[in-house]
Amino acid sequence: MPSQALTIRSVEAEQVLDSRGWPTISVALTLDDGSVHAAAAPAGASTGAFEAVELRDQGVEYSGRGVLNAVAGVEGEIAAMLTGTAWSSIRDLDDALRSLDYTSNLSRLGANAVVAVSMAASRAFAHIAGVPLYTWIAGQTGSQPLLPVPHFNVLNGGAHAANDLDFQEFMLAPVGVSSEQAAVRVGSEIYHTLQGAVREKFGTAGLGDEGGFAPALSSPVQALDLLLAAIVEAGYSTEDVKIAIDPAANGFYLGDGSYQVEGRRLDRRQLVDYYDGLLGDYPIWSIEDGFAEDDFEGWQLMYERVHDTTQLVGDDLYVTDPARIRDGAEKRYSNAALIKVNQIGTVSQTFDAIATARENDMACMVSHRSGETMDTFIADLVVGSGVGQIKSGSPARGERVAKYNRLLHIARREPSLRYGLR
Repeated sequence: MPSQALTIRSVEAEQVLDSRGWPTISVALTLDDGSVHAAAAPAGASTGAFEAVELRDQGVEYSGRGVLNAVAGVEGEIAAMLTGTAWSSIRDLDDALRSLDYTSNLSRLGANAVVAVSMAASRAFAHIAGVPLYTWIAGQTGSQPLLPVPHFNVLNGGAHAANDLDFQEFMLAPVGVSSEQAAVRVGSEIYHTLQGAVREKFGTAGLGDEGGFAPALSSPVQALDLLLAAIVEAGYSTEDVKIAIDPAANGFYLGDGSYQVEGRRLDRRQLVDYYDGLLGDYPIWSIEDGFAEDDFEGWQLMYERVHDTTQLVGDDLYVTDPARIRDGAEKRYSNAALIKVNQIGTVSQTFDAIATARENDMACMVSHRSGETMDTFIADLVVGSGVGQIKSGSPARGERVAKYNRLLHIARREPSLRYGLR
């Protein structure tokens, strides 16, 4: 891959709306050759306490959630820095952004501003290298590109839906099919089968933040029964399609080592038993954030019980932070990490998080956020880094489908790429 300095002629930023109707920031970098490379920052509703911090205006407009101050920072301080240097690598540029912010969590300039710049700059580096973004990412991470197993969030609860379901996400994972095209088709067919069942049973098929259905469910078992029936009715087996869940346990943690599920108070050992029972009754292959971000004893108990048969994913636990991932591997909290670029704030630190997980024999799943845009950066990230897993919501709604369509485009462009888990 040719080495060439990145020279930025101008920087523009604007406030745009994300998929939940709240403001986010979009950044466009114009290079000396006249090409323009843009990116938009996603935003989460269910956020970890240790994430990099967005900059919000806290004014009257948009209930305080405006990002005009972040826009001003990009077009002011950040633009002055970016246009004054020939950048040799994304790491140098990202390090300079973090130094300019000078806080530990990007709270001065805003993680939303910094991540949009970092993603746009990554696209610019791929452009001057003359390769697609996923190929550039593969070179940066020393990875073999891989088409991932998509995890379609088809039933929503928790912070993503207005129902009484404690668990946040119920996902379809087509682990047993042979191609990205087949995986997307399976996800779509089961989604529409589920839609009919939800409509018939509940009289409505309203959606949660990530495009999954959000009927009046109150029990994880009810959701799992619906999902399992839809898989079978659509003509697939549990060898073709597994289930993944994201309880997002921060949302039902009572703060004293106990949790409230289905109106019952469970201590951490009882919650391990509860999950273990679900694993025995349903084809669940992956559990994300089964315990709160600071309930380390709960994570260790769960790891000890099921880590050899089940993927245990840390999201709020790790917030894409290499140091936290390394600590979790050493203390046996989980065997996988969720990867969200805006949690840590820069692309190069995201690469570090993936590398740290690999060094410690942990799997990774690249993830969207509940507040998304049409930006498809994470699709290229998951293919280029070769981690083999992505979740981007349901196979519906434009901001979710954009990522899946990008994966389909890459699959058509690169027919020799393998599909599946890493």
